[in-house]
Amino acid sequence: MQLHLVTDELNLLANLLMQRSSPQNEKLLEMVLARDLRFDSDELEQVANLLAAEKKSLKEAVAQEPEGARKGKLQNTLAVLERAQERVVEACVMF
Repeated sequence: MQLHLVTDELNLLANLLMQRSSPQNEKLLEMVLARDLRFDSDELEQVANLLAAEKKSLKEAVAQEPEGARKGKLQNTLAVLERAQERVVEACVMF
């Protein structure tokens, strides 16, 4: 399955994969860095789970953050993550 993400979404996904280092994530990270997003169903599910966990974490961080620049940055990151998650979910449905 070929997944199409824009640069901000790719960068976010790469950063998440780097932060959560594991053998499975290393393979996905290599694919993302090479811009080769031809994931199989298991890899796509792994990406979906990673994005879902990060979305939950980011929502909690936004809720706890007082108004200010940091909250705005977290909200922007959350928006990028939600767009990427939407594309991944669409790809999962098409599989």
